Amino acid sequence: MRRVAALLIAAAAVVVPATPAVAASSSADTTWTVQPATAAGPDGRRWVERTLDPGQTVTEHLAVRNFGAAPASFRLTAADGYLTDKGRFNMLPSDTPSTDGGTWITVQSTVDVGAGETEVVPFTITVPSGATPGDHPAGIAASVAGRQGTVQVESRVGFRVLLRASGTVQPAVSVDDVSTTYARSWNPLRPGVLTVSYQVANTGNIRMSVADEVRSSELFGLLSASSPGSVATSGAAAAPGDILPGGSRAGTARVEGVWGFGRVSTTVALTAEAPTSVTVTTWVMPWPQLFLALAVAALLLAARAVNRLRRRRLEALLAQARLEGARTAS
Repeated sequence: MRRVAALLIAAAAVVVPATPAVAASSSADTTWTVQPATAAGPDGRRWVERTLDPGQTVTEHLAVRNFGAAPASFRLTAADGYLTDKGRFNMLPSDTPSTDGGTWITVQSTVDVGAGETEVVPFTITVPSGATPGDHPAGIAASVAGRQGTVQVESRVGFRVLLRASGTVQPAVSVDDVSTTYARSWNPLRPGVLTVSYQVANTGNIRMSVADEVRSSELFGLLSASSPGSVATSGAAAAPGDILPGGSRAGTARVEGVWGFGRVSTTVALTAEAPTSVTVTTWVMPWPQLFLALAVAALLLAARAVNRLRRRRLEALLAQARLEGARTAS
């Protein structure tokens, strides 16, 4: 029973993509999509985004299209939105109660859609009179229940509903829990790698798009290196990563070209609507370079000793030659 319960919870997860998605039910040949709409039908929006006053009520629409060959009944639900560890937007599973933007949305519980047809369903958004200013993300999904063997599953797909309560916005981000690890190269003529880990948190009340960069400097700024962080979306050109209010994301950076000559200053800089940065200091002993310096010093001392010994032998030979010359002359 525990295994079945775990499978039920895992199957209830929903992905809320940026573009209208098509889902296929595991229990039948039912394929469908759900997307924002007007009363006349889909309007091309990828999500619903509204800024509303506390106490205000508005009506929106969604369209459910059944691509299957048979009629189907879809369950409609709304829930709070959140971002996954990879920065993808999602909404709470069915067994987790919503406490924020998901509770502002009212939609009918089910809709019947004929084969190859599209049904438009209205839903209302009511902002509580005491809503705090800022973002309150949510999502709406259409789902179909089915079975996989002996396990009951729920397949659902939806779109995001980005809600903002009017008022004073407070963009703010912070960087905490910065730690560094230095991996040296034992080749004294090659620099090492500095790995930096940190936590980026959205301490404001609106969604923040954050780009992060990590910079290191040593020898009083004579040597420096930098690397983009992992909070930004990877790709040909790093795009800022979104962080919702109250949310956080772990960031890492691998800074190459760090020699580790004693004191290394590392700065984690965030580029956002409210930029911020934090600097930490790491002390690194440059053992390979010290060993090289000791080896060079030892070679120089050995060469100097050999030269002295040779010079003494030469002086002794010259002295002996002068003595023998003086004896021969006398």
